[in-house]
Amino acid sequence: MTPSPPALSLRGVRKVYSSAAAPVVAVDGIDLTVEAGEIVAVLGPNGAGKTTTLDMVLGLIAPTEGTVEVLGGTPETAARGGRVSAVLQSGGLLRDLTVGETVLAIAALHGAQGRMAVVMERAGVTDLARRKVRACSGGEQQRLRFALALLPDPQVLVLDEPTAGMDVGARRSFWETMHEETRDGRTVLFATHYLEEAQAFAPRTVLIDHGRILADGPTAQLRGLVGDRTVLATVPGAADGVLDRLRAVPGVREVHREGERVTVNGTSSDDVARILLTELGGHDLEIAAPTLESAFLALTGEGDGE
Repeated sequence: MTPSPPALSLRGVRKVYSSAAAPVVAVDGIDLTVEAGEIVAVLGPNGAGKTTTLDMVLGLIAPTEGTVEVLGGTPETAARGGRVSAVLQSGGLLRDLTVGETVLAIAALHGAQGRMAVVMERAGVTDLARRKVRACSGGEQQRLRFALALLPDPQVLVLDEPTAGMDVGARRSFWETMHEETRDGRTVLFATHYLEEAQAFAPRTVLIDHGRILADGPTAQLRGLVGDRTVLATVPGAADGVLDRLRAVPGVREVHREGERVTVNGTSSDDVARILLTELGGHDLEIAAPTLESAFLALTGEGDGE
């Protein structure tokens, strides 16, 4: 049997914009493969090339160099066939229509009137059907865009800051729905500035900076690239000798004390915990793993000099 093509394939992709001063390189040689059913987060600082990359996947702009394939064909073909849909940050809504009228209009374009009820329910906009779009909050408009994206029953969903304007509860509900969508084999590629969102909901993370991929792998593994763990404990009578003992442990980078509360950063959390508990009489021990934010700052260099 011929193997199915990946959901997304980018090879040697560059995007250069003309400028009066000098050409602007937005994407600089990206290679990326996303298999069917994956949830992949794309992270990077502002101007890193995230949105440009997503726009090329959707066929909204063409790469200057390289190839972009969606489900084995061109992005334009996939978009015309409803096999790829997008939830973008803004635009695309007629403010004088109601939510229900908006869904009906787009459903008619796709011949998907039969899916209206189910997608409105999944997106959480059923109760907003009679509300004018202009009266909807930013988060409610994002949920409406999500409903519209689901109408053609796409195999690939591309999301650019999909939960912008949503409160914490709405964001969590949105991603619970996303996981349900991928259980049926749907692929999700999303850009977000919520680092905790990627950490909680994306098994795989791609970190982009200056138009290049800096890291690509399991989100937990990316967190581990930084290496450091933080160990905290209360040490009765903590003094400078305690700090010196901890600084002598291989792998320890920083030791701080605030009253009797001692904080140790480094790669040897097990050794530090043992010493705190058995040698130094510590208690109320806490160990915190590296966060995706710490990996993000370390790999992009955004934390330098701060």
